[in-house]
Amino acid sequence: MDLLEHALVFLHFIGWAALLGGMVVQMREPAKTVNAAMRDGIGLAFLAGLFLVGVLESGDEDVNHAKIAVKFTIGLVVLILVMANMRKEKIPDGLFWGLMALTLGNMAVAIFWTGS
Repeated sequence: MDLLEHALVFLHFIGWAALLGGMVVQMREPAKTVNAAMRDGIGLAFLAGLFLVGVLESGDEDVNHAKIAVKFTIGLVVLILVMANMRKEKIPDGLFWGLMALTLGNMAVAIFWTGS
């Protein structure tokens, strides 16, 4: 079970890194868009996160449900915003920077929210 848990954490990190990387590469561009890295990254991060929670729930350790709820909510909002704006040629700067803030916020919750 440890191998599966570690593999899902790895895929979860890869997903968030792809989402963030997809945004970073276009930070200097005047017209921002939802690219394939952002779409695939949030999809992978969200699914890996869901499966990871399932694996953690089946184990003996306590799961911090408040932290999971916050991360799930942020991830779901990012997923919806990315998917809803996939086909647009350009997204507003406010949406782009909001996605960036939510992505970094989700990463911060994962790292800095410790304890039960």
